[in-house]
Amino acid sequence: MIILAATPIGNLGDASPRLVAALEEAATIAAEDTRTAQRLLQALGVANRPRLVALHDHNERQRSADLVERARDEDLLVLSDAGMPTVSDPGYALVAAAAAAGVTVTAIPGPSAVVTALAVAGLPTDRFTFEGFLPRKSGDRRRALEQLASEPRTMVFFEAPSRLGETLTAMAAAFGADRPAAVCRELTKLHEEVVRGGLAELAAWAADGVRGEIVVVVGGAAARQVSADDAVAQVQQLVGDGIRLKDAAAEVAAATGLSARDLYQAVLAAR
Repeated sequence: MIILAATPIGNLGDASPRLVAALEEAATIAAEDTRTAQRLLQALGVANRPRLVALHDHNERQRSADLVERARDEDLLVLSDAGMPTVSDPGYALVAAAAAAGVTVTAIPGPSAVVTALAVAGLPTDRFTFEGFLPRKSGDRRRALEQLASEPRTMVFFEAPSRLGETLTAMAAAFGADRPAAVCRELTKLHEEVVRGGLAELAAWAADGVRGEIVVVVGGAAARQVSADDAVAQVQQLVGDGIRLKDAAAEVAAATGLSARDLYQAVLAAR
C-alpha cells in the first residue's frame, strides 16, 4: 500500500510513535526532499536506512506510475518536508494514480499547519476553506481575492514571508481594512507568534518584513443584509440560470443568513 505520513511542522516532539515505527520499517520512502528525509531519520534516532526516492512537484506525474506499481509489492511511505503530503505539497497525483489502479492508500495522521493555525487564530472554526498559496503576480492575486471577497467561511492561506506585507495589503483592499484576521508565524517552534487584528493593521505590522513559516487566517464575509423578497428574487434568478432550486436556495441562504428552507418554500409558493 501507499502510506502518507504526516511529519512535524517544527517541533520534533510532535512526531508520533506510529510515524517513528513506520520510518523504522520502511523499505522505500518517497520524499519531497531526500535530504530533509535523511535529517528527519537522524533527528528521530531511526537506525533504518531505507531507499529514498525524490517525489516533488517537478517529477511527480512522471514517477507516479512506477511508484504505484512498486506499492503493489511493498509498502511505500510518502513524506513531504513538513505536515501531511498532498496538502499544498506533493502527493495528489500519486494518490490519484493509486486510486485508479486499485492500490490501497492510507495515512498516518499528525501535524498540520492548516488546522493548527485555524485552532489558534481565534476566528470561527465551524466552517472553513483552505486556499493554499495565492498567485504571485499582483493582477492574478487581486482577481483571486476578489472571487473570495464574499466567501462566508473562515479562509486559511499559506504565504512566503517575503510576500506577506503585499498580500495582506491586497487582502485589505479586496476584503476590507477591518476584516478580522490572524498571522500565525513559526507554529510549534521556539519563536511561535500569533498576531491578530484587522487586515490593514496586520499589513502595517508586516510592512518592514517578517521571518519564518507563515499561515494567514482570515474571517469570512458577514452575511449580506437583504430583504426576504430580494433573496427570493436572487434564488429565482439562479434557478433561471439553470441551478437546481435546492442548491440555489442554499447558496443565497449562505450569503444572506436567511433560512434555505424558507427561501425554497417561498419560491415554490410564488410559482
